[in-house]
Amino acid sequence: MDKVVIIPDSFKGTLSSKEVAALMGEAVGSVFPEADRMLLPIGDGGEGTVESFLTSLGGERVETTVCGPFFTPVSSFYGRLPDGTVVIEMAAAAGLPLVGNRREVEQTTTFGVGELMGKALEEGAKHIILGLGGSATNDGGCGAAAALGAVFNDETGNSFVPTGATLKMIHHIDMELLYRRLHGITVTVMCDIDNPLCGESGAAAVFGPQKGADAAMVHRLDDGLAHLAAVVRQDFGISIADKPGAGAAGGMGAGAAAFFSGRLRRGIDVVLDTVRFEEKAVGADMVFTGEGCFDAQSLMGKAVGGVACRAKAMHLPVTVLAGAIADEVDEESALKAGISAFFSINQAPLPFSEAAPRSRENLFRTMKNLLRLWKMARMM
Repeated sequence: MDKVVIIPDSFKGTLSSKEVAALMGEAVGSVFPEADRMLLPIGDGGEGTVESFLTSLGGERVETTVCGPFFTPVSSFYGRLPDGTVVIEMAAAAGLPLVGNRREVEQTTTFGVGELMGKALEEGAKHIILGLGGSATNDGGCGAAAALGAVFNDETGNSFVPTGATLKMIHHIDMELLYRRLHGITVTVMCDIDNPLCGESGAAAVFGPQKGADAAMVHRLDDGLAHLAAVVRQDFGISIADKPGAGAAGGMGAGAAAFFSGRLRRGIDVVLDTVRFEEKAVGADMVFTGEGCFDAQSLMGKAVGGVACRAKAMHLPVTVLAGAIADEVDEESALKAGISAFFSINQAPLPFSEAAPRSRENLFRTMKNLLRLWKMARMM
């Protein structure tokens, strides 16, 4: 083996993508010490996305303090890549881990996300990659827009920073200062869902309950987002309600499109373009990828499927390692997606609570066994 590309997602709840890539690379080195190992851990827009980009491309993690989900200061960060691109995880300023057990989604704000963007702009950023995973908010991105200069006025002309509870108070939005700040700036949004802003498949109905919303609150939040969409259409002539991905992160997908002219793209496509996958994979003998659970969704635009699609176009074989293989994944569908082989790293069908502590050991052992078999086959 002369060259391998190792490009896994995280094994959620057990190993980060950086740890998975390192273990896979270590296994390759133990069996093929002379092989060129290209490690490109990936993230999906949520927690760990900044780290995965920095590991793959280099750059620096910038520590700072911004407004948290409840308008109080929190320690946060963003990543600055070597070419000046800034990567921001929405969750670093407005994520569920920052609210703990205080699931009060009507009161939470994305203001800190806008502050992270503003700090990046002050340092000269011209391109921002914004990941939408893991939010605790449902303000349609209004908080972030306010932090960047948008002014939200109620019907009496008083300005305020909307939250989920007060979206229906918006009467007019003044974007003049925000437009000036974002002039010449491109914003790429990592968004892996197609949910619209409102309705049964919208932000409040689908994701509100996990953020603390009961049925009555879901209805109020949904009405607020519908009102926001109506004001945006009235003031700017932009239709955001039915835009695929608008409902991501409590309507932040819609807000990013309306306020920042953000382009919503599948997270894996953003990652693969940014790390220049095709360029780095040229001449590879094998592409190794993986995730915690390999299921039907994996083949429909998630990380593993995205990697396989790109590799297939380059006629490169792909091997998947996963903590679990779902019953609906069969050989035919995997091969059609560009996956040559897939394996579970677990030796026995244990519950997650028992298998998780062994993930590191199981991943390394499975990877090493596969590589030994490959080495033997090449010697025959």
